[in-house]
Amino acid sequence: MRLSRRTFVGATTLLVLALLWYLATSGLGLVSAGRFPAPGDVEAAAVQAFGRGYPDATLLTHILHSLKLVAVGFAVSVALGVPLGLLMGWNRVAEALINPVFLVLRPIPPLAWIPLAILWLGLGDGAKVMVIFLAAFPPAVISTHAGVRAVPPPVVEAAQMLGTPRLRFVLEVLAPAAAPMIFTGLRLSLQASWTTLVAAELVGSLAGLGYVLNVAQQDLYPGMILVGMAAVGVLGAGSTALLGLAERRAVVWAQGATA
Repeated sequence: MRLSRRTFVGATTLLVLALLWYLATSGLGLVSAGRFPAPGDVEAAAVQAFGRGYPDATLLTHILHSLKLVAVGFAVSVALGVPLGLLMGWNRVAEALINPVFLVLRPIPPLAWIPLAILWLGLGDGAKVMVIFLAAFPPAVISTHAGVRAVPPPVVEAAQMLGTPRLRFVLEVLAPAAAPMIFTGLRLSLQASWTTLVAAELVGSLAGLGYVLNVAQQDLYPGMILVGMAAVGVLGAGSTALLGLAERRAVVWAQGATA
């Protein structure tokens, strides 16, 4: 019942916004097509993007390219960020050594690394993956660190009293107990990946959704710009939903393991 009500309210909101969009553009002509495209313009642009392609490939090809970059950058950030957060949260010596460097590098915007990424890795996909990684890495580390620090002391003391080996303690006690905060950080990392992807692909790209947006802006093609933005939004929402599904399963497993 609760899910159905939320779905109904969400669908109603989208329908109202779509109606207002139609009235403001096609219906009443309050907004010119040069400033914001009408629904018909977006539909024509979507048909072109999926059919003939724009600018050099179909939209599906651009989507797959962007998905690959996000997946690689996000996976590397998780593979490095979560273990580093666990280490910093559990080991005070490691935190004292790593945290000062992390605090200095963390405020630097990911986009500020684009010139160095291009200098080091060229204009290929490697530079874009590096920028995505730099955007997704800090949330994964910070949330994991906070999750470890929030583990109840009696849980840690009980594991130590039972003589739990260190690796088993990390895998079966520490990580499951910190899992809710870890997944919070992963959601933030995934959102940062999509946000940074578009900016990274605006420079020196020949494929991807950012490339579509860049070319459409140069061609003064508002309909295609909105198609590219909608594709990013749908992919971001869909990947976040998949991560939420993984979180629900992992947290249930963690609760069962620590019960």
